Amino acid sequence: MKIKLIYPKWPKMPNQPRFHLPPHGPVCFAATVPAEVKISFTDEHVQTLDFNESADLIMISCMLTCQIPRGWEIADTYRRMGKKVIMGGIAVNLHAEESMTHADSVFLGEAEGRTEQVLLDFERGVLKPVYDFRNDFPDTALIKPARRDILDRELYNYRGVQMVDLVHASRGCRFKCFPCCTPYLGGCKFRPRPIENVIEEMAGISNNRLFVVDNSLAQDDQWEKDLFKAMIPLKKKWVSHPIKDDPEILDLAAEAGCWYVYQAIVDTSEVIRQRIQRYKERGIGVEGTIILGTDDQDVDSIKRLVDFLKEEELDLAEFTILTPFPHTPIREQMLKDGRVLHNDWIRYTGAETVFKPARMSVDELDTMHQYAWDEFYGPGGKELAMGKLYMSVIQKEIADGTYKSPRLRREGWKSERRK
Repeated sequence: MKIKLIYPKWPKMPNQPRFHLPPHGPVCFAATVPAEVKISFTDEHVQTLDFNESADLIMISCMLTCQIPRGWEIADTYRRMGKKVIMGGIAVNLHAEESMTHADSVFLGEAEGRTEQVLLDFERGVLKPVYDFRNDFPDTALIKPARRDILDRELYNYRGVQMVDLVHASRGCRFKCFPCCTPYLGGCKFRPRPIENVIEEMAGISNNRLFVVDNSLAQDDQWEKDLFKAMIPLKKKWVSHPIKDDPEILDLAAEAGCWYVYQAIVDTSEVIRQRIQRYKERGIGVEGTIILGTDDQDVDSIKRLVDFLKEEELDLAEFTILTPFPHTPIREQMLKDGRVLHNDWIRYTGAETVFKPARMSVDELDTMHQYAWDEFYGPGGKELAMGKLYMSVIQKEIADGTYKSPRLRREGWKSERRK
């Protein structure tokens, strides 16, 4: 059997540099596919989809809400050609009912231990319209190393600089943040993978730069300490979402190679200021993730927030507009209040206002979003700031002898694909 696995393209945020990270969902799913099944993969962000390529089954993986319309378009095209189509991924879970009208089958939930049966049903001609494993989470020990061999890794670079490889050490999240759909998708229980399995996967990645994509690493103090201690010998340089603001844990993170963190910044408090300072004291960079348009914000408060970020000299900042994605607490409340403007999903990018703000007009919030980008980065834009951050990691790699030239990286990828 041959599967055609597709990762549809989505509209990029206008203020973002035009780089692409290797997708995580498809390579994790590919690890659940039996070894005898052939996989041909296309990431539409870096490759052109060939609808005429031969395949027995089409599988489409969607992560983002703004990606799902293109996924449906691809599914419709293949079905008109007489192909069977299965859709899965985070966005399909969030848009399950709509996706059922575009695909022969939708897969909901996590795939470990389940994919083989789905493929067997397809071969027998008894494919189910829905495979629903939501709230039935598999043992995280079943998670295998992601199948990065299906990627053309050379395509994931920015101006010759190699992007990070994505890896995860846990699933689920015990925090219940108001704009987040993780509780719906992965549950509110922290579900760590066995640390030895995580380290084995990280060690097997030829790229020295990783993005640990867990929702938050700050969920269990002892687990976080044990993970960082186990990562130290790898000498990887890595990025993650928040780390516990604890001196011992931060010291271990720095020793384990933490390059920079994505830190949510919701106000201009001394708590946030000190947290940023503690990262910096350990040589850990900070990219602030800032949501604009919360009910307590107006034009002046956004200006003060941007001034605060400049004073703290963040390495990077990511400004997004609050977006009421499906199955989030904020959407439920906004629907009750009649504040959701539309369900044109391709516009749910985080770069456009799709709801009625509490203390601004729609136009004012859109204007302040662009103001934040322009005021924080100035004429150099994010590209210049990102270039400085990548120079810092190259200097760290040279200092500890782990820097790999582009040629050595290519040789490593070829070796992984042969495996």
